[in-house]
Amino acid sequence: MTHTTTGEPTRSARGTTVPVLAFAGIVVAVMQTLLVPVIKDLPRLLDTTPGNATWVLTSTLLSGAVATPIMGRLGDLYGKRRMLVLSLAVMVAGALLSAFSDALVPMIAGRTLQGFAMGAIPLGIGLMRDMLPRERLGSAMALMSSSIGVGGGLALPAAALVAQHADWHALFYGAAGLGVLAIALTLLVVPESPLRARGTFDLPGALGLSAGLVLFLLPITKGGDWGWSSPPTLGLFAAAAVVLLLWGLMELRVKAPLVDLRTTARREVLLTNLASIMVGVSFYVVSLVLPQLLQLPSATGYGLGQSMVVAGLCVAPLGLTMMFTAPVYSRLSARYGPRTTLIVGLLVIGVGYGGGLGLMSAAWQTVVTSVLLGAGIGLAYSSLPALIIGAVPASETGAANGLNTLMRSIGTSVSSAVIGMVLADTADDAGGVAVPTMHGFRISFLIATGAVAVGLVLAFFLPRRRPSATTQLRASSEEDANLARAEGVLHGFRGRVLAADGTPVARAKVTVIDRHGRQAGAALSAADGGYAVPVPGAGPYVLAARAAGHGPLAHSATHAGDGRPVDLDLSLPGETVPA
Repeated sequence: MTHTTTGEPTRSARGTTVPVLAFAGIVVAVMQTLLVPVIKDLPRLLDTTPGNATWVLTSTLLSGAVATPIMGRLGDLYGKRRMLVLSLAVMVAGALLSAFSDALVPMIAGRTLQGFAMGAIPLGIGLMRDMLPRERLGSAMALMSSSIGVGGGLALPAAALVAQHADWHALFYGAAGLGVLAIALTLLVVPESPLRARGTFDLPGALGLSAGLVLFLLPITKGGDWGWSSPPTLGLFAAAAVVLLLWGLMELRVKAPLVDLRTTARREVLLTNLASIMVGVSFYVVSLVLPQLLQLPSATGYGLGQSMVVAGLCVAPLGLTMMFTAPVYSRLSARYGPRTTLIVGLLVIGVGYGGGLGLMSAAWQTVVTSVLLGAGIGLAYSSLPALIIGAVPASETGAANGLNTLMRSIGTSVSSAVIGMVLADTADDAGGVAVPTMHGFRISFLIATGAVAVGLVLAFFLPRRRPSATTQLRASSEEDANLARAEGVLHGFRGRVLAADGTPVARAKVTVIDRHGRQAGAALSAADGGYAVPVPGAGPYVLAARAAGHGPLAHSATHAGDGRPVDLDLSLPGETVPA
């Protein structure tokens, strides 16, 4: 007989955990649109050419794309909260570096560090999945997923107000202050997840993916300046294809890859990631078109002649509506599933852009368009993590959501490049200044509508699942996820947790510890006391059980692969049980 003592019980999420994680996501997303109000002034402010000034925005995009899958994997291996705090700390350092600089190179370096924090969003989703009860997970993940749009939408009017009435460096001081506040709140409120992936960090895979992404995204963001058929653009695209192909072949041979490509190739994961690109494209179009339409002078015949601040306020409902759709998503998804909610969201986006083609003649009409698009994008974004989490192992949540966030970033990058090219090609020349035209705005909205149509086709091919089996109702925490995945699986321990009088004990924590003292799995018992915990393979393990009102219990057990149940009796001091 082997006795073990359990350490401190796994800390459960407090009521403030979700707001703090969502706040961290919003703070990180602010970095993406922080400088939008001063884009046209950057060459003068940094004493450089317009082409060089665009690197201030491009650097943030590239570092964010690289960081999301890498930080997700590091979170799976070493702790999601730890990596979340590290992401925020790097962002604060970058904001302070930019705040003290008026030169191009330090500014680009600071903006690169700020973009690094984009990994915080998949880390937050992973923490929610590991800790929250099922009844809270749906709306919580929806809010965290939507924080990308919420932060971007709310940053526009706030940044415009600061830029119009204060020195532009105040934008970075404010960002650093928000980052410090997010770090403090995370350390005080958010518990660390006990779930860890097995294996080591795939450094060659991280370097290969980073190189491939930079080679791919760089010509997308700079192709308009270099020329889409120029040798640098075509050469970088070709190099990206070669590097990413070699990286994929390498990842398939690595025992613990940075990205599990076999999992990524599953129908549900692949289609969800492709649909994410389309949602990213549709999201960024409105952010590019409406602010320009609102600020163009009325003398053009179609410009609305609004100030920078008013333009930001008219677009702000985009982010606010995304925030308020989280509870709506939770109810819809609980009843119909995240696939249906994604389809509904895409349909609403299509209605928003279709209606927006005729709603461009007054400021209040742009507000209506922003509200409609915010509701649709909020529903679509909210559905994505639930679809991903329902299709990947619990230990790969961070990496999988990091890759999904990367797909959205690729969508926004493609959108920025394509819409920028469309607006430039359709612009009128007014005294040497290129002025966007209504024709260009409408073509941009049609492109967004086309992206939504492609997303709808992809969503319809996603496998149907009963709502009761969806992630937000079933796999709402580390324990529930393991229980859901272990049903009917013989490669693990299963049985019931019983009280002294033989009655089943619900929501008892059952933890499996391997011979090295590491946690190999965990589950919460169901209403009938039943539990199921998968294990990596045959061998000796210790099963520890803990429940409110009962003393801790430990059993030593050997997994032989035959699937015989192991009942855990909390009335006994502990005994050796064969499995």
